[in-house]
Amino acid sequence: MQASPSWTAPVGTLGGIVAEAYERAAALKSAEATLTAAAERAQPPRSLAAALRRPDVAVIAEVKRRSPSKGWINANISAVAQAAAYEQGGASAISVLTEPVHFGGSVEDLVSVLQSVSIPVLKKDFHVDPIQLLEAKALGASAALLIARALSPDALVQMTDAARALGLEVLVEIRDEIELERALAVNAEIIGINNRNLETLVIDRGTSERLVSVIPASIVVVAESGVSGRDDVIRVAKSGANAVLVGSSISAANDPVAATRDLTGVTRTEGARGR
Repeated sequence: MQASPSWTAPVGTLGGIVAEAYERAAALKSAEATLTAAAERAQPPRSLAAALRRPDVAVIAEVKRRSPSKGWINANISAVAQAAAYEQGGASAISVLTEPVHFGGSVEDLVSVLQSVSIPVLKKDFHVDPIQLLEAKALGASAALLIARALSPDALVQMTDAARALGLEVLVEIRDEIELERALAVNAEIIGINNRNLETLVIDRGTSERLVSVIPASIVVVAESGVSGRDDVIRVAKSGANAVLVGSSISAANDPVAATRDLTGVTRTEGARGR
């Protein structure tokens, strides 16, 4: 990782997870030929961006067993059953965490969900090397997460270029104005605004509301973290967000169908964002 005048390597919780992500990426290198062949055979995925462009706030429902901030959320969750419940509840897309240590996810979860739902599926992980994007394409994911704080400016360009070459959509996650400029510079089609600082794990719910309003209306914007109920969706809808990504509350819910349905059908405020 190379630093730039406006970027230094992440520290805290994010820094540790990113270091582990580089190790996992290195372990994938031996399978590059196999992944390349699988990626070439993969059918065109369902478009995440298209699924999130709608009059109401779209819900990306996340299969989430645990997190660094909450610990275990639902240790015994079935990825297939949970994803099916989310789709039944009206989710526009599914997010599957594949990071194994801190989130309890796996690529097996991703594959099983892809085979069981008819809506787009986001591969949610700490992607730091193009080999991980190749894996996402080979597995059939619609899109992969790129966290701007985890990637140097040069690395973000490299990763977005690699994704485009593969025909893989990306959700570029930001948390401040500087990272927003970086996302715009790589022509991100989908931008996620994380209300949680991944280095300190502190949530500031005003982050998404502050940043959504200055993002061009042509870009799909997703509000992340701190969204647990309908009131939260209504709040971000007023700023013009296209979607919310929700994991902890619905993964812990006794009735994930009802919990997901409660988040849907909130009309967006058109014209709240820049052109």
